[in-house]
Amino acid sequence: MRFRHPDGSTVHLAYCTNVHPAETLDGVRAQLRDHCEPVRRRLGRDRLGIGLWLAKDAAHALVTDPSALRGLRTELDRRGLEVVTLNGFPYEGFGAEEVKYRVYKPDWADPERLEHTTALVRVLAGLLPDDVTEGSISTLPLAWRTVYDPSRAEKARTALVTLAERLDALDELTGRSIRVGLEPEPGCVVETTGDAIAPLTAIAHDRIGICVDTCHLATSFEDPDTALDALTEAGVPVVKSQLSAALHAEHPHLPEVRTALAAFDEPRFLHQTRTASAAGLRGTDDLGDALRSDALPDATPWRAHFHVPLHAAPAAPLTSTLPVLKAALTRLVGGTHPLTRHLEVETYTWQALPPELRPRGRAQLADGIAAELTLARDLLTDLGLKELP
Repeated sequence: MRFRHPDGSTVHLAYCTNVHPAETLDGVRAQLRDHCEPVRRRLGRDRLGIGLWLAKDAAHALVTDPSALRGLRTELDRRGLEVVTLNGFPYEGFGAEEVKYRVYKPDWADPERLEHTTALVRVLAGLLPDDVTEGSISTLPLAWRTVYDPSRAEKARTALVTLAERLDALDELTGRSIRVGLEPEPGCVVETTGDAIAPLTAIAHDRIGICVDTCHLATSFEDPDTALDALTEAGVPVVKSQLSAALHAEHPHLPEVRTALAAFDEPRFLHQTRTASAAGLRGTDDLGDALRSDALPDATPWRAHFHVPLHAAPAAPLTSTLPVLKAALTRLVGGTHPLTRHLEVETYTWQALPPELRPRGRAQLADGIAAELTLARDLLTDLGLKELP
């Protein structure tokens, strides 16, 4: 979906296909047919943006076979779909029964991460619509915190500098400008937007910036205005933003709240949980860890890294951090000029919701995704952006 900002620039809105994980190119094509095109039809649009997630094998197939890349571009056009952004965070196995810590491998100290991201850059350059010259890719925020020492930090920095050089070369060769954004996430080396400033200013390249995920922002109790002011002052570009909402429990000491939270403690994804107390930010690696121990103070609200549907907050006594998303979006695109022009709804946890909240079949999932995009569209038009055909 495209929108005209009051300054005349085009803002793109997509939804991320990691909600339909596939490891192969054939699986990606099936996603377009079975999920993405039905969502577009529900919205009554001739064109819909999607943020593709391409696993290692699918990306390799596209970058090593020009005819396969041309074929995918043709199929996107035929189905009324367009791609200006990729989710480059998960490497492979995002559809596994247990993902948890595996999603953080390989990290930016491993050569595989640079090579995979380079492949994604080349693929995106070939998928961009004819009238679009700028693309974006979100990526791992360096590494999970427990295996990161100065030696690995230097390897990661070197890899990102090399990536920036490759992005410059691509632009010079093709006229396509691709930018890559580290996506802060609780528990990682770059956990908050503030954590991103030092490594990104050390690289000091306008093609390497940040992806602001509003679920992660909220889980870490970051104030959107403060966070975005600091990024702007430091000169860190916001490459893209993922529009998402976290799980919020206002009174985690109550038994009924604990019971409600326990329904979201599931075995597939990691749901880092945080609280902001007088002693500072405290957290656990997973929601179950917080519920089964006294590691997390419960006198102040808890937030869990669980991407809940934007349009459907969980029932009381829980809620979502949609207000944080709204505040962040106001700063991102509600000003005189947008801080980013690439927005992506990223609710990949539909099938991880408590059983009574999960969609039953493809049709209900498509309905839910369309409803999320409708909410995002309405937020954008309320900020003065004009929806384009």
